[in-house]
Amino acid sequence: MTTRVTTKRPVGSEPPAVRFDRYTSKPMAAARWVAQRVLLGGVVRSVVRVRILGRERLSDLRGAFVVVANHTSHLDAPLLCTTLPRRLARYISVGAAADYFFDVRWRKGLTALFFNAFPIHRAGINRPASEARSLLARGVPLIIFPEGTRSRTGKIGQFKVGAAALASQSNVPMLPVAIIGAHAAHPRGSKWPKAGRPPVAVVFGDPVFAQTGETPTEYMRRVRGEVQRLHDEHAPAVLSRGRTTSGGPR
Repeated sequence: MTTRVTTKRPVGSEPPAVRFDRYTSKPMAAARWVAQRVLLGGVVRSVVRVRILGRERLSDLRGAFVVVANHTSHLDAPLLCTTLPRRLARYISVGAAADYFFDVRWRKGLTALFFNAFPIHRAGINRPASEARSLLARGVPLIIFPEGTRSRTGKIGQFKVGAAALASQSNVPMLPVAIIGAHAAHPRGSKWPKAGRPPVAVVFGDPVFAQTGETPTEYMRRVRGEVQRLHDEHAPAVLSRGRTTSGGPR
């Protein structure tokens, strides 16, 4: 006689739901890699000449982190996603304005495919979103543009403190990144990048953790200063490549 052993579930309980998580889905990550590196990367390389600086600073970076970069152009997110090393970019999620990128189904779908995007409600950008905290807790790195919108002049504006509060509360570092030349190549208001493949650069800094007792405002001020320093240090050499190529002064 065979004894059948069964495990009873407590009355009123339900089996654990298996929820599809697009942010950490391996098939989605594989499809996104092709979309980013083949399709998006091909377009980016066809319209601008990209230089990558400081990637050696990322060799010890592991787990979740928050990329903090200046924002001047629609080129910025594609540049970041296609220049980060694959091991760091595989599941990375870009913060995108909920009132624009998530208001229409087709745009939401494309944003999810290419950027694994999560919504940021710009009216409350100073408050770290619960979804962003959840993503970091699951090991998903984030890209946040703390200016909240693209610069009209190309100059680096004020950084809102939400990303600093988010990183500090989640005990993950912020990664300062300076994007150079994107405003000149594809300024706000233009429909397509300028002809001639103008030069741009993505400059990675060292990961920065919050210090003991440091407020989010102080933390963000320190990281913004690093983004500005990286930009100012490398902009003359990067932008002079365009003048030289076009026949300007050497």
